[in-house]
Amino acid sequence: MKNLSFLFLILFALDTQAVSFEDDIVSALLERTTHNVSYDGAYLSIPYPNGDVPDNIGVCTDVLIRSYRELGTDLQKLVHEDMLDNFDLYPSKRIWGLSRTDKNIDHRRVPNLQAFFSRHGEVLNISDDAKDYKTGDIVSWVLPGNLPHIGVIINRVSAQSGNPLIIHNIGRGPKVEDMLFNYKITGHYRYVPEKYKTQQ
Repeated sequence: MKNLSFLFLILFALDTQAVSFEDDIVSALLERTTHNVSYDGAYLSIPYPNGDVPDNIGVCTDVLIRSYRELGTDLQKLVHEDMLDNFDLYPSKRIWGLSRTDKNIDHRRVPNLQAFFSRHGEVLNISDDAKDYKTGDIVSWVLPGNLPHIGVIINRVSAQSGNPLIIHNIGRGPKVEDMLFNYKITGHYRYVPEKYKTQQ
């Protein structure tokens, strides 16, 4: 009986942590949609750590970066540190011909985030079943012209399609849209910051 009570407490704690992460990431993502952001992926020199481009510009990756920063997670620092030690595991040389890290831009590139989430998060199944995609999941796509794109699923469902809605920036600033299956999905990840895993 004592063991069963202990197991219940563990399961309750895990469930509370999951809900807490989902609530926090959705809140941060929705807050991003209140900003007027022009789509601009120009290379800029930014501070490190916790660096950011001017808040009136951004691309799809900046939606994630800024939302996770609200949770206390600096993807600029995390991606940079991982790339320093594991540069060959990232696509920077293959795609951009780089020979070293660049903390101004590495974390703002979708393929680098895909590599990071594959290494430090969960790699989830890619499917055409909407039920496989949960609140807080990160999805990447390839757009026409072979352009990588990324967004996050929130806790709302389209009344028309029944698909979970996405917050992303595809060129018109951060928006809530029903577009999960509009393009070829190239990645499906879940990245829960450490503080949500270690809460008591």
